[in-house]
Order: sequence, then C-alpha cells, then structure tokens
Amino acid sequence: MIGRFLEISVSTHDIQASLEFYQRLGFAQAETGDLWSHRYAVITDGRLVLGLHEYEFASPSLTYVRPELAAHLEALRAHSVNFEFEKTGDEQFNEAGFLDPDGQMVTLLEARTFSPLQMTAAEESLCGHFSEYTIPSRNIETAIAFWEPLGFVTTHREDEPLPSATLTSEPINLGFCQSPKLRTPALTFVEPDMAVRIAKLESDGLEINRDVPGREPADENAVLRSPEGLALQLLTGDY
Repeated sequence: MIGRFLEISVSTHDIQASLEFYQRLGFAQAETGDLWSHRYAVITDGRLVLGLHEYEFASPSLTYVRPELAAHLEALRAHSVNFEFEKTGDEQFNEAGFLDPDGQMVTLLEARTFSPLQMTAAEESLCGHFSEYTIPSRNIETAIAFWEPLGFVTTHREDEPLPSATLTSEPINLGFCQSPKLRTPALTFVEPDMAVRIAKLESDGLEINRDVPGREPADENAVLRSPEGLALQLLTGDY
C-alpha cells in the first residue's frame, strides 16, 4: 500500500563517524546515486538497510519507494493519512512524508537512491540477526489500526514482559512496545548467543548499556548507541 521498503533514514551531523561505527560492527557500504545534494551513505547487514544523511530532518524515518508517487498520495489520504510535507512536480525529485499515531515519520520517494548490495547470511553484522524496528507506542491498538490498512499483518506478543505487538510487511518488521523506559525507536537484534556477542563488543571497546527496558538479566541483553543517537537493542532469544 505505501510502497517498497527502501531504508531506515537517519540524520547525522558527522557521516564519517557514523560510517565508521557501523563498519566496525560489520556492516557493508552500498553504492549510492547522486539524487541528494547533501552527503549520503548506505550501510547494510543484508537484512537491515540504513541510509545515513548529513542533513536535518525528522529522524529516524521509515523510507519507502513508490513509482508515480504524486498520483498515489490521494489513495493514502483515503486511509486517513495526513501528510507533513509534499514535494511533487515535474521539475523535482518527488517525495512526501507523514507521521503515524506515535510520531514515527514515514517518507515516500519516487525512486531508489542506492544500488542493492547482495550479502550472504555469513556476512551478518556482529550484532546478529536484525529482528525489527521497535517503536515506543502510546497505545498498541491505535498503532495496529493505523498500520494494518497500509499492508501490515499483526502478531500480538503475549510472552513479552510489556504490552507489545509485531507488524510484519516484507522486508521489515515493525515492533510496537508500551514502555516508559523506551523513549526512542530502536534497531532490535536477536540471537541465542547474544551474551557472547555483547562480551565481544565490550572487549572491542564499544560502550555497552546493560539497562534494557523490560529485559533481564543484564549480561544477556544490552543497548548500543550510534554516533547519531540511534539505539541498537541486543537481545538474547530465538528468531
């Protein structure tokens, strides 16, 4: 409904520092085009794709590609989508953006901005398996009511310590969690051996925060912060 997922777009004041951080974790850099006037880089672990933009915007943003974007905006308005911005016309690169009920920005672009990079499972990052993009939610049911008409399928997570749900749409899962401690969106990685991975990252000199909302014991779960402030949740579990 909203298009093909492209990237999680992140605003950074220092694109080189951001690049070095993710490459240190084992992410690879993809080839980008020249559509943007600002500095832009894309890194991926084969599942997760992050677009690093040296530009100020509502960040992070879930970014999708939709051909004939201008004509598609009316269909989205019929689903009660209110656009925060629209830049459409024959003389410019078409894009538009809207917020979900929890304030998550979603950006729609007319065309791709980088070339896909083929990676194998053996090339995954040191963080392990990317599970979902987790959004702090005020109300889980309100989030579901907004996202399901856009093509997402809901799974309630009854075994989680906090009210939560996963909304699935290829190739990215959105997780919604009601927690007073989860204040910003997070990239969530899950591995059975995550405690070993956390210890390795810590021994490599990366700053690890063991206080993960709704998770314990501390040695099996952790949070990393990227230079641009994005949270990477490292959780022990199966996927």
